[in-house]
Amino acid sequence: MTTSTPNPVIGGPAGPPGPRRRDAAGTQQSLLDAARRRFAADGYAATTVRDIADEAGVNVALINRYFTSKEGLFKACLTGAADELGRTVAANVTLDQVPDAIARQLAGPHTGKHPSLLVLLLRSSGDARADQIRLGVLRSFAERLAATAGRLPGDPDDERLLLRAQIALAAALGIALLRSTAAMEPLDSAGEQELVDPLRDMINALLG
Repeated sequence: MTTSTPNPVIGGPAGPPGPRRRDAAGTQQSLLDAARRRFAADGYAATTVRDIADEAGVNVALINRYFTSKEGLFKACLTGAADELGRTVAANVTLDQVPDAIARQLAGPHTGKHPSLLVLLLRSSGDARADQIRLGVLRSFAERLAATAGRLPGDPDDERLLLRAQIALAAALGIALLRSTAAMEPLDSAGEQELVDPLRDMINALLG
């Protein structure tokens, strides 16, 4: 006598769960965070996609899936840097508020997660398009900072204010670079509040 295999019971207990689907947005953010740390600390050329994937704890193939290439990931990091920097001189930010905004960029809570995005803007990629984006972000920030200080295109003080804004930006970038690469005290451990007053003195002297 043959025994037939019982039919599965509809609505019965499910089998063992399959592998949990990875959250795509979370994976992309993990890759961006790891890439920012690597690009800012080691530079574009010295950073490999394997380094980034290992630090993010994901398969290296996901970089191509989400960002097309190493260059695409670097450009995505620059876009994030542009967004962060843009908020420093947003339309509703006054010149008096700029030192506080820059201090937050240099020493805010995000720096515990990855180096200041300002450092990323100092790193040449070797990729012409990425470098155009990087320089465009820097130029745009300097122009907006000059506009916050009252610059009007065509005004006799136009170039003078733009130069002074670029010098202020260069100083902020220099602070970010030193804080990320050199243990120079007390600059290295200075918090947001310690940085605000000297930054305000500098901004006022250049643009006030």
